Amino acid sequence: MEYRTLGKTGLKVSRMGCGGIPIQRIDADGTKMLMHRLLEKGVNYIDTARGYTVSEEYLGYGLTGIRDKFVIATKGRGLTKDDMAKDVAQSLRNLRTDYIDIYQFHDPSMESLDRILAPGGALEALMEAKEAGTVRHIGITTHSTEVFRRALDLPWVETIMFPYNIVESQGSELIRACGEKNIGFICMKPLAGGAIEDAALAMRYITRNPDVSVIIPGMASTAELEQNLAAVEDPAPLSDQELEKIEAIRAGLGTQFCRRCGYCAPCTVGIAIPQVFTLEGYLSRYGLAQWAHGRYDTMPAKASDCIGCGQCESRCPYHLPIRQMLKKAAGSFGV
Repeated sequence: MEYRTLGKTGLKVSRMGCGGIPIQRIDADGTKMLMHRLLEKGVNYIDTARGYTVSEEYLGYGLTGIRDKFVIATKGRGLTKDDMAKDVAQSLRNLRTDYIDIYQFHDPSMESLDRILAPGGALEALMEAKEAGTVRHIGITTHSTEVFRRALDLPWVETIMFPYNIVESQGSELIRACGEKNIGFICMKPLAGGAIEDAALAMRYITRNPDVSVIIPGMASTAELEQNLAAVEDPAPLSDQELEKIEAIRAGLGTQFCRRCGYCAPCTVGIAIPQVFTLEGYLSRYGLAQWAHGRYDTMPAKASDCIGCGQCESRCPYHLPIRQMLKKAAGSFGV
């Protein structure tokens, strides 16, 4: 396993970490098994968040007795000092630890960032936690290039997490700036929220960028771990065939695709928007029409139920034309 220094934190982290979102799909014992397998393979970076339901709790159980072998990063959405202090305290309890290596502001908007930085804002809580030793480093996660650009100039920011993959290169220059400013860059969404099927190629593409400190694919099984490790540890340059496949993936997905982040929810009429787009992908890209129709038909609210209120679009960090995309999906499925 290759290790990198995570920017100004000075932490030595494995080139590949473990994203904690899929932990929600397994149980505590399964998480424990996965954590021990990560340890055996030299993976020492774990990412989770207060908002990932049981993820912190399962990780706390799974890391019992081996916590000191890992760099743990979590996130909170608190905007005020009191709310963020509560987030940190709950994370410490859930993770069964007396310190968290990296605590991150979880995808704040520009307006939320103003509140975080204001007197009585959440930054005060993290700075106090850092002084007390319960939080050792502070970072920020975002889906917005505007927030990313602003974060680069905030002196307390030690790490930045942002999507980067075969089809999302909008942050390339900002990622390069992280390297120049010695800010650790954490790559999220390496598979574009599941839109990229070839995980090995996706991981190999990202590891060719020297400004990426650590990649955090979501993992919930040892099979996923083994597959991702094989790709990350492969030192061979990208072949002509791989480069051709990368261009084919870009052409097939374009920029108007859903990353399944879920920030569009809740829909006014109850449409499970990311699920609609996922099933449409199976219908249009993977030739699984019967399976996709079968799943879609069981959904209580269909794409055609959209009333065009636009609330989902106001929440989408990728500024997708969701209403237009739902109309297209309704046409594809015929309802």
